[in-house]
Amino acid sequence: MSGIFKKIIDGEIPSYKVAEDDRYYAFLDINPLAKGHTLAVPKVVVDYLFDLDAETYSGLFAFIKKVSAALKSSTACKSVGLMVYGLDVPHAHVHLVPLKGIGNELNFSNPRISLTPDEFKITADSIYKEFIKL
Repeated sequence: MSGIFKKIIDGEIPSYKVAEDDRYYAFLDINPLAKGHTLAVPKVVVDYLFDLDAETYSGLFAFIKKVSAALKSSTACKSVGLMVYGLDVPHAHVHLVPLKGIGNELNFSNPRISLTPDEFKITADSIYKEFIKL
């Protein structure tokens, strides 16, 4: 049975895609801490990040470096925070969160923000346009 992230990668479940290459996929978190909060995943299904083979692991971090640059260019943030958080989805993933520099922004117990579908689409399109420039 395919997990939710595999279904997103395969297009069976819609997502707000911000970046993709042949091995990795990045999309907006639908329950974000900040506008632009992105999840990045390898297309290969491996439950635990540190169980990825060395090539996939290092490739994921090269991919998220590029996604992070696109996030920083397209959002009004000072930096992009990275968090490996949660065991709720059995598919290795990282969170990339635009940070304003106000402290405690990567606390996953913080209230989440609400965005309309149009706001999600505009945000995703903006990040994607920056990603393909890189």
